[in-house]
Parts: sequence; structure tokens; C-alpha cells
Amino acid sequence: MGSSRSEWTVEQMYELGSRHARLEAQGDLEATMATLVAVPVYEFWPMGWTMSGRERVRRYYEHLLGHFVPQTRGYRLLDEWVSRTSVAQEYEIQVEAEGGELESHRVIGVLFADGPLLSGERIYASERCVRQMAGDDLIDEIASLGRGTGSE
Repeated sequence: MGSSRSEWTVEQMYELGSRHARLEAQGDLEATMATLVAVPVYEFWPMGWTMSGRERVRRYYEHLLGHFVPQTRGYRLLDEWVSRTSVAQEYEIQVEAEGGELESHRVIGVLFADGPLLSGERIYASERCVRQMAGDDLIDEIASLGRGTGSE
């Protein structure tokens, strides 16, 4: 696309964010990763954990798509907001927990653009939900590095 940041539009941002969410929901790891810049940054709030780099983000998506999505029994987009540089989406997600009981989680994801690709995401969710999404190993790794770290 090659658009400079000043030429990037709300419509382009909406398309990019929607495409990323659709590919993620379809479980397409490679296509999801192709929507990201070379060194994406992901933040998890309110815990304040940050991870960056393709290797950690790929591990995040491998767990999300391989474990969390298959346990998802339903989700509903509650609202979304779009600007020229970001898309925020609020979801209610039902996940099958151990023992077969359903858990309901509220998640807000804010995707950020850097031209035609996403530079990362801020995810607002409970620690339990984040651990289910990313896996304990990855979360323990980035949490052990301290608040605001997790770079490769």
C-alpha cells in the first residue's frame, strides 16, 4: 500500500483491524502474523506486562489459536471505535473452563497501525483471561522480566 501515516484513513484502519480480527477468528496464524510489523509490541492491562518481537508474538498467537480459540464457545462484539491510527474492540467471550463450565470474560483490544500494518495491541482483560489467551509459560516469562518489559 505504501501510504504514509498522514495519508492513512479511518476506512483503511477499519479494514486492517477487521481483517486482523477475521484472520485470528479463522485460526490462520501466518495470515494473522502478516498483518503485523517486524517488531510488534503487545501490552496486557491492568497487569502492565509488555512483550515485543515476532518470536514472542508468534508464541502468543500459537497458543491463542491452538488452545484458547478451540475452548471458545461463543463471543459477541459489544462495541468498537475507530480512528485513523487505531481500532478498539470490546468483546464478551465465553470459554469452556476445566470441568466443562463456561466462563465469561470481557476483553478490550486496541490495535494500532503503522502504515498498512499493525504495530501491536493493548489488551485489557483479567489476568485469568490473559493467561488463558497467551498460556502460562509465555505470561510467566514476560511477567518475570518486570513491568513494561518483555523485549526480545
